[in-house]
Amino acid sequence: MGSGSTEFLGFVPQKDIVYNELLPYKDKLDEESNEFLAQIKGNLGRAVQLREIWPGVLFWTRKLSTYMRLYGRKFSKEDHVHFVKLLYELVTIPKLEISMMQCFARLLITLLKKKELLSREDLELPWRPLYELQDRILYSKTEHLGLNWFPSSVEAVLKALIKNCRPYFPESATQEMLEEWRPLMCPFDVTMQKAMGYFELFLPTTLPPELHDKGFKLWFDELISLWVSVQNLPSWEVNLVSLFARLANDNIGYIDWDPYIPKIFTRILRSLNLPVGSSQMLVSRYLTNAYDISHVVIWISALLGGPSKQTQTQLSGLFNSIASFFHPSNHGRWLMKLMKLVQRLPASVVKRLHRERYRTPTWLTPVPESHLLSEQDITDFVESMKQPVLLAMFSKTGSLDAAQALQNLALLRPDLVIPPVLEKTYPAMETLTEPHQLTATLSCMIGVARSLVAGGQRFPEGPTHMLPLLMRALPGVDPNDFSKCMITFQFLATFVTLVPLVDCSAAVQTRNDLTQVEKVLCSASAEFEDFVLQFIDRCFALIDTSTLEQTREEMETEKMTHLESLVELGLSSTFSTILTQCSMEIFQVALEKVFNFATTNIFETHVAGRMVANMCRAATKCHPAEALKLFLPHCCNAIFQISELNEEELDKELMWNLQLLSEVTRVDGDQLLLYRSQLVQILQLTLHLKCKQGYNLACKLLYHILRSMSLIYPREYCSMSGGVQQHTDTYLPIKDWGRPGDLLNLGIQWHVPSTEEKEFVFYLLDLLLKPELRHLQKHTQGEQDISRDDVLQSLSIVHNCFLGASSLLPPLNGEPVPEKINSMIQLCETNVYTGVDYDLSRENYREDICKVIRPLLHHTLEHSEDDIKSLFSIIKIINDLLHFKGSHKHEFDSHWKSFSLIKKSMENKLHGSKQHIRALLIDRVMLQHELRNLTKDGCCYRSVHQDLINDLLRLSTSRYSQVRSKAQNVLFTALGTYSLCCRDVIPAVLEYLDPDRTDVTQQQFKGALYCLFGNHSGICLANLQYWDCIALTWPAILRSGMSPSMSLEESSVVRLFDDLADKIHRQYETIGIDFSIPESCVEVALKMMKSSNPEPTPCAASEQEELEGRKRQEQKNKDSVQKYEKLVVDLLDSLYDRNLPWKFEQIAIGFLSLMLRDDHPLPSSAVLFFVESLNHDSLLVRNGAISAVSGILKQLKRPHKKVAVNPYDISELKTSSLLAGDRPDNQWLRYDSSRLPRSQQDWNECCFIEKTHWGYSTWPRKLLLYAPLEEQPKQGKTREEMNESEQIIYDHFSDQQFIDQFIQYLSLEDRKGKDKFSPRRFCLFKGIFRNFDDAFLPLLKPHMERLVADSHESTQRCVAEIISGLIRGSKHWSYSKVEKLWALLCPLLRKALSNITIETYADWGTCIATACESRDPRKLHWLFEMLMESPVTGEGGSFVDACRLYVLQGGLAQQEWRVPELLHRLLQYLEPKLTQVYKNVRERIGSVLTYIFMIDVNLPHTQPTTSPRIAEFTERVLARLKPLTEGEEEIQNHVVEENTEGDQDERTQAIKLLKTVLKWLMTSAGRSFSSVVPEQLRLLPLLFKIAPVENDDSYDEMKRDAKTCLSLMSQGLLYSEQIPQVLSALEEISRSSSWHARYTVLTFLQIMVFYNLFTFLSDTKAVSDVRALVLSLLEDEQLEVREMAATTLSGFLQCNFLCIDEPMQAHFEALSKTRLPKRKRRELGSVVDTIPSADLVRRHAGVLGLSACILSSPYDVPTWMPQILMDLSAHLNDTQPIEMSVKKTLSDFRRTHHDNWQEHKQKFTDDQLLVLTDLLVSPCYYA
Repeated sequence: MGSGSTEFLGFVPQKDIVYNELLPYKDKLDEESNEFLAQIKGNLGRAVQLREIWPGVLFWTRKLSTYMRLYGRKFSKEDHVHFVKLLYELVTIPKLEISMMQCFARLLITLLKKKELLSREDLELPWRPLYELQDRILYSKTEHLGLNWFPSSVEAVLKALIKNCRPYFPESATQEMLEEWRPLMCPFDVTMQKAMGYFELFLPTTLPPELHDKGFKLWFDELISLWVSVQNLPSWEVNLVSLFARLANDNIGYIDWDPYIPKIFTRILRSLNLPVGSSQMLVSRYLTNAYDISHVVIWISALLGGPSKQTQTQLSGLFNSIASFFHPSNHGRWLMKLMKLVQRLPASVVKRLHRERYRTPTWLTPVPESHLLSEQDITDFVESMKQPVLLAMFSKTGSLDAAQALQNLALLRPDLVIPPVLEKTYPAMETLTEPHQLTATLSCMIGVARSLVAGGQRFPEGPTHMLPLLMRALPGVDPNDFSKCMITFQFLATFVTLVPLVDCSAAVQTRNDLTQVEKVLCSASAEFEDFVLQFIDRCFALIDTSTLEQTREEMETEKMTHLESLVELGLSSTFSTILTQCSMEIFQVALEKVFNFATTNIFETHVAGRMVANMCRAATKCHPAEALKLFLPHCCNAIFQISELNEEELDKELMWNLQLLSEVTRVDGDQLLLYRSQLVQILQLTLHLKCKQGYNLACKLLYHILRSMSLIYPREYCSMSGGVQQHTDTYLPIKDWGRPGDLLNLGIQWHVPSTEEKEFVFYLLDLLLKPELRHLQKHTQGEQDISRDDVLQSLSIVHNCFLGASSLLPPLNGEPVPEKINSMIQLCETNVYTGVDYDLSRENYREDICKVIRPLLHHTLEHSEDDIKSLFSIIKIINDLLHFKGSHKHEFDSHWKSFSLIKKSMENKLHGSKQHIRALLIDRVMLQHELRNLTKDGCCYRSVHQDLINDLLRLSTSRYSQVRSKAQNVLFTALGTYSLCCRDVIPAVLEYLDPDRTDVTQQQFKGALYCLFGNHSGICLANLQYWDCIALTWPAILRSGMSPSMSLEESSVVRLFDDLADKIHRQYETIGIDFSIPESCVEVALKMMKSSNPEPTPCAASEQEELEGRKRQEQKNKDSVQKYEKLVVDLLDSLYDRNLPWKFEQIAIGFLSLMLRDDHPLPSSAVLFFVESLNHDSLLVRNGAISAVSGILKQLKRPHKKVAVNPYDISELKTSSLLAGDRPDNQWLRYDSSRLPRSQQDWNECCFIEKTHWGYSTWPRKLLLYAPLEEQPKQGKTREEMNESEQIIYDHFSDQQFIDQFIQYLSLEDRKGKDKFSPRRFCLFKGIFRNFDDAFLPLLKPHMERLVADSHESTQRCVAEIISGLIRGSKHWSYSKVEKLWALLCPLLRKALSNITIETYADWGTCIATACESRDPRKLHWLFEMLMESPVTGEGGSFVDACRLYVLQGGLAQQEWRVPELLHRLLQYLEPKLTQVYKNVRERIGSVLTYIFMIDVNLPHTQPTTSPRIAEFTERVLARLKPLTEGEEEIQNHVVEENTEGDQDERTQAIKLLKTVLKWLMTSAGRSFSSVVPEQLRLLPLLFKIAPVENDDSYDEMKRDAKTCLSLMSQGLLYSEQIPQVLSALEEISRSSSWHARYTVLTFLQIMVFYNLFTFLSDTKAVSDVRALVLSLLEDEQLEVREMAATTLSGFLQCNFLCIDEPMQAHFEALSKTRLPKRKRRELGSVVDTIPSADLVRRHAGVLGLSACILSSPYDVPTWMPQILMDLSAHLNDTQPIEMSVKKTLSDFRRTHHDNWQEHKQKFTDDQLLVLTDLLVSPCYYA
């Protein structure tokens, strides 16, 4: 921006939109924007000051976002800060309605988006208000009870808001956050997820280096060590990864990541969930909790570079190890992740490089010198990604991901990336058989186009490929293959946009300063003309094949098919791009050619005709003067000559010439003026043709002429400003190849309508439009009767005249409709100048058309309502009268979309700063002009609009459904445009639904309902978020149920009501009733009002006004409450109406339940209704009532007083350590049976802490406990002390009959076999017992006793729901009441547990788990002691035992770490019983054991647990398993399944024990946080012994379990210190005598190494150990083991874990040459015995080793491979099993290398090829 404008503005704008500077009317913009900004500042400030949040503040914040859309951030820094602070205050108003909060939040996000504009010095924002907001909404305590309805988008908006405020949090924030959320970090509790979620969202990571010790250094070590030690991917690990990625990216070079890099990459590799080995079972949580690739990518790209090149090494390792997964023949659910990784990683690196080298420095910390990416780093990175990307080109998921990756890689290193793509592209263009190859390679070439054409130092030969590519691509214009055709068009257009097509071959002679490459290019450019002409020929061929076939001509559908229209678009845009870039010479030749083609043939006007006319249009648009000279006279003469014009069917030649003419007139208006007289003659001739098609073409001609004359648009889109020039001695076009446009001097040539053009436009309107209007007027007044066709023809002319000239016609004017709302702030409309000064002296045709159309519409509706076509036309005209100023919204949207797509495919993200090609920049300026044209924000609502909208409403409720739906869409658009007109329309719509009216037809009724329903994008009238609107619409919808026009027989009406109710439920958000603005907000607003430049226009309000404002605000709050209560009463009235059909009763109850809120109690009449509905006949109503009453009870809940205590006082320990876990200072909260509160006094003295997580980690600064009983609200209130709503509930629940009926309904079955424990019923009972203590127990007690005795599923469920509600509801009861309660409950529960069945055990489990959730275990000691009595007694059979265990586990799991004593007791109790016979009990015990040991975690800063520990348990188990570990023989499962008494032998007992232990290992694999590797290792030998080798499901349970365990263990994540232990265990097992065990070692090893790849690789000893282990097993005497070892080896080679080096190759060759003794001729039987087996084994091992090498590279031929293949072929005739192995290897080699054999052949010498062909053609079958 020039300094001149800064002086004019009076401030330096923060960042305005540069494109505004290029508009033809730019001089007026500064004045306009300043005036607009001043209005915004003044009015917004006043609105806040007068405390008018609606409409004032909302209206003007919306204006601010419009301002930013039009001008960017065109305000001073001071204003910017004021706006941010004001909006921050507004967003964090505590009781603000959520929908308003979202509006403010979205604007605030836009204001903060570009964080470089405001530094931390300029702005500081507190974090706590945002945390409170987030906590209130995301973890709402009342949402699940239906007291709050939040929109679904709120979570995303809040996230974005916090993300953008984060850089401005004060420096003390980090410490405060840690103090706030550290106490939540209890890994067994859901609060851990909450804490990590908050850390990820809030922790600031952009502090400057000098503040790092107040920033991440406070938490980094703690969190990273937590992350490193968690092994089983809990859901919160994803949050940590996201946080680390952000931290790494914001502080490159300030953190030493090196120690963690192997761990990071191992986890990334695991997170891709790639399949390994044959028998792999995936743990489900690995799939659900996998890392988000976008975070992974940021993390990796931030770690690259720096002094230790470790990251790049690991990254290359990662891609090498997964490269083969990218091969197109592989496919699976993991593929999407891999593609995403490949696509996003280069983009991320480019982003980083841009930040380091090209971005203007900002206040954010720059990357230190030492860690900048060096050239070498970039090269290494590109090298490592090249292979996977080239493989991904042909992937099953399409080539888009690869194309984007290549685009970014080519920006970094074109010389490395483009040549291999070209190598694939040229052959693909030659082949005919594989079209997929062509589309894939071309789409990748489009991505690298700019890098190729620009050449540059790294890749100077790039441009030389341009012409060969263009010429070879031409055959792709192929009428038979649609997708090939489209991608070719795209390819040609992309390349030609970058290059001016000029023949400069002569320059080679005339100039002598050219480089070699330039010479080549100059001589090649001679082919451009040839290229253009060949392209045109191809297009003609394409057009010839796509004429409308004869068959289709008879049918009605004369439209183009979808495919044809796409081809047409592709063709015309590519052609116009090519001609735009041509030099004048080439253009002349092309023009001749097109002209001859168009004028020597006659085309039908639907398909081919459109395509040819489009080509002609493209030609004329490029050079209008030259082209019009040819086309216009020719077409005009042809039309004049064919004179007989009045037939119904027109002459084809006339039609074609008219079509051609209508297209070639779409050029610059000033060129058309030369031919004005001919054009006027033609229009007068053709506009009144009888034939519809004929006059439509004439109308189109008229429209195009008017448009060309009256609009503002750029004249050319060439890639060089000033058009394509010939070469001269000083200028060489080749230098301009691929050059970006220069924003500062784009040199756009605008077409701005001249006076002459405007004159001509109005001349045409006077000549053609006036008579039509008079004609229609006479028809309406009945003076002259016109046929329908004539009316339609007239309307068509009127519409086209209007569309063509509308930008010169001023908008409709009239009296404003009196305000529906009295506001103290002016709500004015903003007019945006778009380059047109309206000439008010002329006739305003917009008004005239309006005056004619409305009477015509009324006439048509009364006299010929079935003239649908005219009505359609009228609806379109009304729409355009209201909105149209030269461009339509939907056209603008698709224009913007296509602009973004092209921009994305051609942008240069590396250099950034708008380095786009010139055509794109011009396009963007044009879009800016259109955007201004379409901006109509808060338009003033005038009487003209009101009339038109009423007409639309009448059409929307007319007779024919098509007319209705078209009119409704126009109506919805109009409603969105004019501020506050909805309030005007709603009553009019509702009249149609009025039950007292008898004259409403069913069509009108349906039309009115659709008007309420709205369309998917617009507003929904039935559900506007204002009290005064829904207070009208909801009761009306219900009352319409009694309307005579409503029939429930009509299915469409029923469906419509269903959809309407459903939409209201989905879209309803709680509407606020408190609209106050706090003082802090007003202060900020006043500061803003004081700022100058520009001065706020209406200045601050006087005290008088402010008082008035306060009064109004209080009044508004009162009104809201009154309207709310009135709406509830209205809904109830309609419910109590006898005639209301049942359908509407349900809708009404739905509406009523939306009325529950957490800040205002429900009126007691509604409470009465809901309580009575608990016993309604209909299940739906009962369920609704249960939810509602739970909510009402929450509203009536009395607050309990809390007091803050210091936790260290209670424990009498003063230390505060940073350790988590079982510490002395949290000992007092654990369950201790010797200190249980068993008397009134103990109970009162005991500090109960209900929430499970408090105290596990650090203590909170203030621990809140409930105050003693005396200070709490009184219990056992009498009826007199209750309020009205409480009395209603009290009366009903004290009524025996009511309770009987209620319980009877609750114990019915809803859906057979599908019912579960219902949380909403639990909430209801919890609320009842919480609010009314034990008042209703006496009535419920007999029912509970009866239900418990009945073993039916539904009765048991009912009593479980009551009991869990009772236990949780008794939280604040006095000791005496609680004691009585348990005296009642214990016998009931005992009874229930003895009656438990397969259907009910899950419900009882849920019941106890729910009852124990967030309750202090010492409060529930009765329950725990009762459950612990004897879970496994054997009474009632094994099933009951399993169920009791399940129930007990539910209770204990909720208590997590606070009941170590109970866990010890349970374990002691279970250990002897581990040898259970029954499978279901074993599984249950396994699961219980998992929960018992869950607390034994290996996390950093955590004390060893006092709960049971796994190590000790494993010791004891191993001792009992001795009989199995010592014996050598096979372990068979020969236990007869029955519990015979008497001591069975130890071995059988041990087998039983082992089965249970296996169950435990299986369940704990997925659930615990860390795997206990050392303990598992001791069980490994045993598992290896049992696990079967084959995949066969007929094995018994024990063997299958062992196999599963091994599979799960091998996937475990290992710490680096555990690796040697595992390897030594495996080595030991590999020496075992059982070959099964040796075989399984290999499968185990495969998965384990892959899933811990980088951890292994970082330990060289481990690698050599693994290598030695595999090589030794390769020489195993058992054939299967040898083969498995070979497979394992080739896997390791393939993922680059081991490499094929000289010694290894030599080792195998030596082995394979082991001599076998000669065979002696003896009888056949004894041949084999004579060969010493050891030699054979060694020889076989050598051959297998060589095979493994070959199979390890299935998709390429490394240098060592030919030799090894030769070595192998020598063994083809060895004895078995060697021969088989060789044959198999060769056939595999042939299979995998067959696809690209042409390439692979190059790697062999001729002799080798001869041998190979012999081998591969047919292995000799006769040997």
